[in-house]
Amino acid sequence: MKTFLSLLAAMSTALTPAIAADPAPATPAGKTELAVLGGGCFWCTEAQYEMLKGVKTVVSGYCNGITENPTYKEVCAGDTQHNEVIQIEFDPTVISYKEIVDYFWIAHDPTTLNRQGNDVGDQYRSGIYYLNEEQKKIAQESMKAAQKDWDQPIVTEIVPLKKFYVAEDYHQDYFANNPSQGYCRAVVSPKVSKFRAKLAKEGKFKE
Repeated sequence: MKTFLSLLAAMSTALTPAIAADPAPATPAGKTELAVLGGGCFWCTEAQYEMLKGVKTVVSGYCNGITENPTYKEVCAGDTQHNEVIQIEFDPTVISYKEIVDYFWIAHDPTTLNRQGNDVGDQYRSGIYYLNEEQKKIAQESMKAAQKDWDQPIVTEIVPLKKFYVAEDYHQDYFANNPSQGYCRAVVSPKVSKFRAKLAKEGKFKE
């Protein structure tokens, strides 16, 4: 359903060419930092992480594929090897990279290979794409700690970010702009509500 509706939107909306962004080193202390995560549909993870205190921006996009400047249609066809991901810009004085990753394990199901619910394909794989060795170490330790909360093995890939492409304009802030769309009501909204409750309980909800 999501793919069908999105392809219709793609045909009726003038698409903005994807913009490539090379991996960046960790930013100096006092500056914002970046995290790149793939947890299934980026409409879901974008809406979830936009609520997290300390997060400045969340951008939906594609990473770690073999096609230059991929389009949503190409990614959904399953031929580009890209993953749907979000690039999170955050203030490390408010929220740490470790906390960003720790919340990742409740934002999606990291035990299902190449799928989230009814969204099936390697573009929906669970992945953490690190920008430096420190992020790699933190992600691996966080995943090891999270395994105790899951009955099945976590299958999240933790690999270097190769290249990030910004998704088409209509994907950005999709849930905020389309709350009544069928997929948003059935899939995104319940995930957002659960995530919001967790953040509010822990004092991490962005007011």
